Amino acid sequence: MNILVPGCGGFIGSHFVERMLARDGVTIVGWDAETSKISHLLDHPRLVLRQRLLKGPSAYEAFAADVENCDWLVNLAAICNPSQYNTEPLRTIYANFIDGYPIVELASQYKKPLIHYSTSEVYGRTLASYVSSEVYAAEDLYLMDAERTPMVMGPIQNQRWTYATAKQLLERLIYAYHKESGLDFAVIRPFNFFGPRMDYLPGIEGEGKPRVLAMFIAAVLQGRPMLLVDGGRAKRTITSIHDAIDALVAVIERREQSLNHFYNIGNPANEVSMRELAQAVRSAFARVTGEPRFLDHPTLDVDARAFYGDGYEDCDRRILDISAEQARLAWTPKRSLEQLLDETVGYYWQKYGERSRLRATG
Repeated sequence: MNILVPGCGGFIGSHFVERMLARDGVTIVGWDAETSKISHLLDHPRLVLRQRLLKGPSAYEAFAADVENCDWLVNLAAICNPSQYNTEPLRTIYANFIDGYPIVELASQYKKPLIHYSTSEVYGRTLASYVSSEVYAAEDLYLMDAERTPMVMGPIQNQRWTYATAKQLLERLIYAYHKESGLDFAVIRPFNFFGPRMDYLPGIEGEGKPRVLAMFIAAVLQGRPMLLVDGGRAKRTITSIHDAIDALVAVIERREQSLNHFYNIGNPANEVSMRELAQAVRSAFARVTGEPRFLDHPTLDVDARAFYGDGYEDCDRRILDISAEQARLAWTPKRSLEQLLDETVGYYWQKYGERSRLRATG
């Protein structure tokens, strides 16, 4: 089996490539200019790496040859950093729609099954956020079914939705190619995948504002308060990267059942508020290190617009329905929030814990 993976060097890509190369008879042709997350795989004989950006005529000519020779095209190339959605909207739109357009075209042209990674952000705001408080607690107003739930975005000036709308439009492009040209596809909408090698830790591995768990872990390691945007009221479903890769592998293994559908991939059992997640991170650090001091690590409430900038707007809650996913993929997420936090915190503590110890004792 020959699998073509643009974005192979990212968080999801690194775990998918690692999982598939452990199987006999699988070759990965990966495209990514950044390879630090797959450095341990670079010498693998069945990994063919194109260490370049998918930009310009010569790159697309080479990529087209790879598409022609692949059995599956798994598109993982994207920008998914909330701090960029409203501060770098043009880059966000280009990366998540315009750059993806030719990938979809080539998959259709060469009749290759396309697995495309979208986002749970395509749902936008929940219906509950627009109704009166009397019915705000009704959970069906938060429920997200991958093939029935409407997509409701905020106004144009709230550029936080540039990412969601770019991703949604690419989904619509994929479906249009399916209906008009017979493109086989599976669109995956991730619900907060976390684990080792996720994002980057700000102040340690880079600068900026990545997703929430990377922010929390970096803050603890550096002795800074964990920042709770708007008091940490927003709720999210947290999913182990290993459960996520199980679902992706199931799409490939169950081709007859899996293709030509949209999928919510997440773990409904792991829904927490961001304030609850901060407490869970404290507890994970205490368990992993055996040091009770982490149970009292400080938090600080911050305003969303002050933190993310003008044009930011958040979604309050997302409850996902995975009944169709369980039936079509024979897949059920297994890893609890505590398990995935212990693994993730343990991974970063092993890499960077010494500096935290020195800070605590110095």
